[in-house]
Amino acid sequence: MLGRSCVHEVAVPTGFIAQLDEAVHGSIGEPVFMGDRAKSYPFELDPFQQISIACLERKESLLVSAHTSAGKTAVAEYAIAMAFRDKQRVIYTSPLKALSNQKYRELSHEFSDVGLMTGDVSLSPNATCIVMTTEILRGMLYRGSEVLREVAWVVFDEIHYMRDRERGVVWEESIILLPPAIKMVFLSATMSNATEFAQWICHLHKQPCHVVYTDFRPTPLQHYAFAMGGSGLYLMVDDKGHFRDDNFAKLQQSSRNAGPDDSLAPPGRRRGGGGRRGGGRGGAKASAGVSTDIYKIVKMIMERSMQPVIVFSFSRRECEQYALSVSKLDFNSDQEKMDVEHVFSNAIQCLSEEDRSLPPIHQLLPLLKRGVAFHHSGLLPILKEIVEILFQEGLVKALFATETFAMGLNMPAKTVVFTALRKWDGDAHRYMSSGEYIQMSGRAGRRGKDERGICIIMIDDQMDVSTCREMILGKPAPLVSTFRLSYYSLLNLMSRAEGHFDMEYVMKHSFHQFQHEKNVPEMENRINKLEQEAALLDAAGEETVAEYHRLRLKLAELERQLMSEIIRPDRIIVFLQPGRLVKVRDGADDWGWGVVINVVKKPTPGGPLPSTIVAAPRAASYLVDTLLLCAPGMELDGSRLKPRPCSPGQKGEMHVVPVQMTLLCAISTLRVAVPTDLRPADARLSVLMAMQELERRFPDGLPRLDPVEDMQIDDPELVSIVKQIDEEEKKLVVHPLHKSEKEASHYSAFQKKAELLTEAQRLRSRLRDSQLHKFREELRNRTRVLKRLGHINELSVVQLKGRAACLIDTADELLVAELIFEGLFNDLDHHQIVALSSCFLPIEKSNEQIHLKAELAWPFRRLQDTARMIAEVERECKLETEVEHYVEKFQPYLMDVIYSWSKGSSFAEICEMTDIFEGSIIRVARRLEEFLNQLRLVFQAIGNGELEKKFEAGIESIRRGIMFANSLYL
Repeated sequence: MLGRSCVHEVAVPTGFIAQLDEAVHGSIGEPVFMGDRAKSYPFELDPFQQISIACLERKESLLVSAHTSAGKTAVAEYAIAMAFRDKQRVIYTSPLKALSNQKYRELSHEFSDVGLMTGDVSLSPNATCIVMTTEILRGMLYRGSEVLREVAWVVFDEIHYMRDRERGVVWEESIILLPPAIKMVFLSATMSNATEFAQWICHLHKQPCHVVYTDFRPTPLQHYAFAMGGSGLYLMVDDKGHFRDDNFAKLQQSSRNAGPDDSLAPPGRRRGGGGRRGGGRGGAKASAGVSTDIYKIVKMIMERSMQPVIVFSFSRRECEQYALSVSKLDFNSDQEKMDVEHVFSNAIQCLSEEDRSLPPIHQLLPLLKRGVAFHHSGLLPILKEIVEILFQEGLVKALFATETFAMGLNMPAKTVVFTALRKWDGDAHRYMSSGEYIQMSGRAGRRGKDERGICIIMIDDQMDVSTCREMILGKPAPLVSTFRLSYYSLLNLMSRAEGHFDMEYVMKHSFHQFQHEKNVPEMENRINKLEQEAALLDAAGEETVAEYHRLRLKLAELERQLMSEIIRPDRIIVFLQPGRLVKVRDGADDWGWGVVINVVKKPTPGGPLPSTIVAAPRAASYLVDTLLLCAPGMELDGSRLKPRPCSPGQKGEMHVVPVQMTLLCAISTLRVAVPTDLRPADARLSVLMAMQELERRFPDGLPRLDPVEDMQIDDPELVSIVKQIDEEEKKLVVHPLHKSEKEASHYSAFQKKAELLTEAQRLRSRLRDSQLHKFREELRNRTRVLKRLGHINELSVVQLKGRAACLIDTADELLVAELIFEGLFNDLDHHQIVALSSCFLPIEKSNEQIHLKAELAWPFRRLQDTARMIAEVERECKLETEVEHYVEKFQPYLMDVIYSWSKGSSFAEICEMTDIFEGSIIRVARRLEEFLNQLRLVFQAIGNGELEKKFEAGIESIRRGIMFANSLYL
């Protein structure tokens, strides 16, 4: 059904018959509610909201997929109002604790009986409506909590968070484990496969699931661009949604005329975030050129009354620098300054006098009084909440924020500015996807206040027109499963009294498996077409051709083995100087030859290894910034945009692409000159012409580095591979088909046929070796690990160690349980315990050298040794575990900081000990308290009262001061 501004669809299980009065509820395909509503609104509902309410009144699950600020919260509130009316309970889940706190405050104003459960806070847990993080819900489902027997509805806010690589599985498991009697409301940003998700819910719980989808914006957007180093705005997308190619060309010319800006990051990469010394602001300086541009943009926004403005940056450090760069501007009246001071002073009264005099608190107030603020995860939580409240009250006119501000509560502005369009996603620097752009740009335009919202993007001349068009006008990303197996889930399912749910059930019913099975018919059709096409090809003289083909395949395999030896970082990095020609292949994508610009080590989880560990770096740990010939535009890969290689004969452009070192398939002896500034297209074109000239001079292929002669590698295995390659090349050269024009057509036909059959075989293998099969194999291997480590016995009955691991979902359950039963915690006092426990939690990278005190160094070495043992057991049980990579997950960056805090140091003193942001320290401390409390419950469960008391003392020693100041939302 197509409404004025929304689409309604419904997935219905086979044989389902609705038992509702159509005069009141309409039909399942066209729901219309004519009864008394559970809640009224002070505004006229949009069509998508009206249809959503009709679906809820049918007591059927619902997915609402709509833009940021469209009004999805009104639908969630209606489901809550229904629960109150019908005297049932409702759970509202949110992906983050901070969002849960904000949502608790918002719902408490609307409803009388609201509770909160986030792991570190528990308020009114028996309330009619409970706001909680999704992890809390999953834990309740595993434990079979009695609360769930009274719950009629669960609201999953920000369900698109299921894409998250680390935590997405929590949503998936929670949805699978929910009893079928509970109905669900899913709130999501726009996604391209909303119907597929609803079909999964219908398949999983054998109940209808409605989809109400709208990409209608109540407040339309206009998109402008600003050339870095240039001046003036250029309209990119007009009121009719047309992309202005002519204006983009003018914009690029403006950027080139501005000349190179040496303060910008190197070609192809933007500087990422990072820590700074506690107490000092800024760390490395943000680029002066960008700061100047931002000053001009913000000043223009205020002069044209386009405020309030949110300026998005992907770096926390730059957020602060850019805010300071406009601090000479003043946007607040004297009365507003007084209001800011009043809100600020009231808010910080909950802090001690010592904490009220912390430098960050003093430094932010002058900015706030001018109507300027910054907001990011490293900010003190109380300051972050003050900024949010002042922004909502209209007392902050220019807010500099990271992308997390675009999630959760509706805090719109009239204008949104993007300081950069490239972000680090944990693997590489890439352009924002259209879905990310939609989410963040959706903060522009306040409903009922602004005729239209304004988006301004700052562009340098490396971005091509097709990439820009795709980002602004592209389709939203699909929701893809990130399902994975974990020991926590496996042990909890093994421990459940009921036999209905086990890991096999969860795997078979995952969204991951559902998506795979949905693609099976399409894959079978593709296989049939490939085999039919191969059957039509004539490959006369197949025996001779097949022999030649086998020779080539063997040679290719030997060359692959050789490259795997050559690209060891200790061997290859010295040869990857700027200008070196390398060949890149990514699966079926052959990029051909490119030019090395830079080699960068990817940050490890939590940062570099402490000095106590020495590990050989892996090729997968490095990115090679390579100048490659790219096809016009970008392609969508999951939720991200990525460049594509040029097809033969296709016109392309040279761009710097971050390439995994493992994708290098050849390295040449040749190098070309690389211009200092690669931003101008002409500079990149000159490199392409130099490469093409070399390929003309070497028609038989560019000369390659000899691993023995040129690279001086004397490894016997490598020398043996080189000899085999020489022998196979000699066989190939004397083969009658080599350089035989008469037989070329035969070989070409055979090769085409072989390629078609190989592709068909690959698809058949994918069908046979389904994802479920892989999960089952992994499950067998993980079960072996649990048996080897004593968590379960030979009959898969969970033992004491396994029952302890079942209670730990905030850290690595295997390592924690192992250290418990090794007796390590028996030998530590409670200060050492909290310090060591900090190593289990995710901590941002510190750039400082770690020198641990003796009382901390030896427990940390024990932790490393035990982690290495577990990783080696996993490898022996055929899991793909890299031992040192696993050990690197546990970092001592805050060991000495937490140790000093536990022993009574002030917050100001511990901030001086590290370059990690103050807010990040507090976030770790709060997660640490939750983790310590879980361990306390473990010792309570296994009857070790002495250690239970130690952990109680540890919790008591850290739970003080600004670290645990109450949220302003509570």
